[in-house]
Amino acid sequence: MTESGNPLLIASPLPHGLPDYPAIKAEHYLPAFRDAFAQQRAEIDAIATAAESPTFDNTIEAWERSGRLLTDVAHTFYTVSSADATPEIQHVDEELAPLMSAHSDAILLDGRLYDRVRQLHAQAGDLDLTDEQRYLIERRFTQMTHAGAALDDAAKARLTAINGRLSVLTTTFEKNLLADTNELAVVFDDVAELDGLGDGQISAAAQSAADRGMPGRFVVTLTLFTGHPLLASLRRRASRERLLEASRLRGSRDGAHDNRPVLLEIVRLRAERAALLGFASHAAYVTSDQTAGDPHAVADLLRRLAVPAARNAQREKAELTRVAEQDGPLPGGIGAADWSFYTERVRAATLDIDTAALRPWFEAERVLHDGVFFAATQLYGITFQERPDLPAYHPDARVFEVTDADGSHVGLFILDLYTRDSKRGGAWMNAVVSQSRLRGTTPIVVNNLNVPQPAPGTPTLLTLDEVTTLFHEFGHALHGLFATVTYPTFAGTNVFRDFVEFPSQVNEMWIFRPEILTNYARHIETDEPLPASIIARLEASSTFNQGFATSEYLAAAWLDLAWHSLSVDEARSVSDVAAFEAAALGDIGLDEPAVPTRYSSTYFAHIFSGGYSAGYYSYIWSEVLTADTVEWFDDNGGLNRANGDRFRTRLLGVGGSKDPLAAYRDFRGRDARIDPLLTRRGLEP
Repeated sequence: MTESGNPLLIASPLPHGLPDYPAIKAEHYLPAFRDAFAQQRAEIDAIATAAESPTFDNTIEAWERSGRLLTDVAHTFYTVSSADATPEIQHVDEELAPLMSAHSDAILLDGRLYDRVRQLHAQAGDLDLTDEQRYLIERRFTQMTHAGAALDDAAKARLTAINGRLSVLTTTFEKNLLADTNELAVVFDDVAELDGLGDGQISAAAQSAADRGMPGRFVVTLTLFTGHPLLASLRRRASRERLLEASRLRGSRDGAHDNRPVLLEIVRLRAERAALLGFASHAAYVTSDQTAGDPHAVADLLRRLAVPAARNAQREKAELTRVAEQDGPLPGGIGAADWSFYTERVRAATLDIDTAALRPWFEAERVLHDGVFFAATQLYGITFQERPDLPAYHPDARVFEVTDADGSHVGLFILDLYTRDSKRGGAWMNAVVSQSRLRGTTPIVVNNLNVPQPAPGTPTLLTLDEVTTLFHEFGHALHGLFATVTYPTFAGTNVFRDFVEFPSQVNEMWIFRPEILTNYARHIETDEPLPASIIARLEASSTFNQGFATSEYLAAAWLDLAWHSLSVDEARSVSDVAAFEAAALGDIGLDEPAVPTRYSSTYFAHIFSGGYSAGYYSYIWSEVLTADTVEWFDDNGGLNRANGDRFRTRLLGVGGSKDPLAAYRDFRGRDARIDPLLTRRGLEP
């Protein structure tokens, strides 16, 4: 294909480097990737074979300048492959995965390049460099060493083979999960089976059925995590049980979409790779280059929190049982499908809060503009203007231009709110373009959610969990928009995995702040604000059901750590996924059947197809910083520009160009303390 015939190989005509998605077809991607691979390999070869002694400019900065086309094509493609994975895009993804792995290995395992980087690393203290440049040498040296650049040729060959196979397996895992999630969507024949749902939710289920060629029926699609939001509202136990059973079956049935053999091979290969690199386990390998340092520190934190979390969950279960039995005997007692439903009953009785009844106050457009955007404007001075003239990768995805307080352009923000069969589950942020002074680029970031889309003309009313997710993911977006660095390696959210959730969690703090909540939580019909008495009760309920919430999260984090703490021999000996899960959860005391793990292994996309392997602990690890930061905001006047500017400048703005804990100390004036987290989750002794 000639350059003129491939829109990926020419500059986009759209502003700010936004890809010309309407012109890009699935068949354009692989040829563009092949050209981009060849281009960067030529650039790296020129660096590695240079006759001149290595300098920062001719080695490190030259590396940063390389691969511009590959970065652009990859960001463009992976945005689509996660959010609109048509069969054609899935085919490209499968073919691309081993090619991308091989290209990465060819660079990171290049002994000639490593020798130059190693020389600079040894001399770094004597070179006239900026702090960012010095840190970049450190990170590149660590990255190559961690990747295996110091290994002999035979070990490198095996490592490359492992990485190639893993790239195929992780892509297969995600493909299987997407297919099984769509296949297991629950079909209800009678609207009475959906008793308890609101009109908008029933409309969304009817629309989903119509879209699948089943008019007159109702389809409830599955979310990525185990517990479905509708479990809190469905009055019929049989309906709840059908929904939860479908959720937990994903990837664990014999047949084309069985993820059990896939994940077992992933675990074995990761263990073998870690051993090749000199580590006892994949968890040891991963955490060695995170703020945690080693898996023992992670295990200690998880065990420390598991005991009070499990204790609190048992107290909550006893209260749920008491409330449930007011309606008569509950066969089998409180089960996993009952927990959310009776939790809402208890919440209504003890706190006088019915979260399902709050949905009319959480209309999506109002939450976005008068909540999420409003809080960002108050804190940072930025404003948002929708750009319907700028096309995104899907008609549902909307583009907003972000402008700073001084009128300068910050970046573009794309919101893709609704679920669809071609979108993977969960919610996430990713970059389409990353900021870099070296490359002269400004950021374009995407937030994806999976909110059911109601029929045309029906307003989108969010659950409280969906409101939280929108604020959370926008915290990632702010990180991507505000990071202002020279080198692409440090752009946006390119920080240690166990630090990356910190900015997003901080952004959740504004959900219940009166000055924000009263601005966006207004009734869809009357425009009345959410009553102050309810706001007060929401704030007072911060530790409500935290035994369950903490336990289900810790169970998933422990499963991740358990799988990835296996040695080579141990990994080879595991053949029964369900038995391994049961033993791991029993080991930490989180094997309560009524509190299932947030993700079971066969649909644990974070660790088997995403970037969180041996890193799912990151959420609670980051939350130590988050809770400490909330305390700082409370002590220093809350939401105002001075506080926002300090947080933006000292944390969000540095991207990955500084050690994250050093950046936190610069912001906070000290290291974080764990006590605010224990209070926040009701885990004090």
